[in-house]
Amino acid sequence: MSEQDLYADIRPYNDAEVAPAIARLIADDEFIQAILHYRFPHLSGPFGWLLSPLVKFALKRRWAKLNTVHAVQKQVAGFMDRMIDSTTNKVTVSGIEQLQQDKAYLFISNHRDIAMDPALVNWCLHHHGFDTVRIAIGDNLLRKACATELMKLNKSFIVKRGAKGPREMLKNLSQLSGYIKHSLEQKHSIWIAQKEGRAKDGNDETDPAILKMFYMEGKKRGEEFASYMAGLNIVPVCLSYEYDPCDADKVKELWHKQTQGAYQKAEFE
Repeated sequence: MSEQDLYADIRPYNDAEVAPAIARLIADDEFIQAILHYRFPHLSGPFGWLLSPLVKFALKRRWAKLNTVHAVQKQVAGFMDRMIDSTTNKVTVSGIEQLQQDKAYLFISNHRDIAMDPALVNWCLHHHGFDTVRIAIGDNLLRKACATELMKLNKSFIVKRGAKGPREMLKNLSQLSGYIKHSLEQKHSIWIAQKEGRAKDGNDETDPAILKMFYMEGKKRGEEFASYMAGLNIVPVCLSYEYDPCDADKVKELWHKQTQGAYQKAEFE
């Protein structure tokens, strides 16, 4: 079994898998309906049957030449450029001048929004001549097939959170630790949040369990904790938004917890 096969169930798509994944997306009616609802909210219901074939045709033409991971990243970069131009006054970044373009880094980030946090890190890296990162994303966000396709096309790898016992959990964490180290050795930088779930009260603290997970591969290799962790090239990342992307959801959840007890986290994680 090749080293890549060890991570086949969690890794992002490679170049050979991009075109088939795009074809599956275009054939996914739920994905097409989501686009219609977003782009044509007043027409998607009564005229969905008519618009769906047109959207599929347009996507086939637009994405016909997307057959590599790099090509997909260029498409995403164009979308980010337009989004930032139309929704922000400016985005500033500091500290990136301390990084070297020939090295891979493990970016450990505070967490406000699972889509925008790594997207903004990628946007800043891209505009400073760096390659984009591989993104850690929990499997709780991949309940729909089209979501999995989109995330794996966008260099996301899966963090398995649904372990049913200690042995399965240990196996999943060991695989994740190995994949992170493998990626860094292959010169692919990684983005991962400093703890599971968003910081809803603005108190950013790194979960010690994350550090233990990183070292599992080092322990397997017989390396000392300090030297192994130093070799991961860890870069702390602090993201700050003028307006929190999920402020309304967070307020609702915090209020519910304070007044009525536990809340259903699945709605917001």
